[in-house]
Amino acid sequence: MQYICLIYKNEAAGPQPGSEEFGAYIQAYQEFTQLVQKDGVFEAGDALQPAATATTITNHNGKVETTDGPFAETKEQLGGYYLLDCKDLDEALHYAAKIPSAKHGRIEVRPVMVFDN
Repeated sequence: MQYICLIYKNEAAGPQPGSEEFGAYIQAYQEFTQLVQKDGVFEAGDALQPAATATTITNHNGKVETTDGPFAETKEQLGGYYLLDCKDLDEALHYAAKIPSAKHGRIEVRPVMVFDN
């Protein structure tokens, strides 16, 4: 079953680009990605640009509106994701706990809904 691990963290928390700790932080992400690839559960994963680069769109009653910025104003922003193919939720949670941002934010784990054609 596929599970998406949504990575939320305050963009100002944790190691910042240019800091000494940031290199080790990125290395930890590379190692995690290698682990889930080696274990055969990796389906996809990407980091996102900062929340300030987001554009939100609505289409109500045929009227399209765009707003600069993320959908919700929160302390923690969606920063990336991993899509994992795990045997069950317990296995997905096992891997999600190893995502480096779990130390500075939160990882939301949700099963992917599969629609039959």
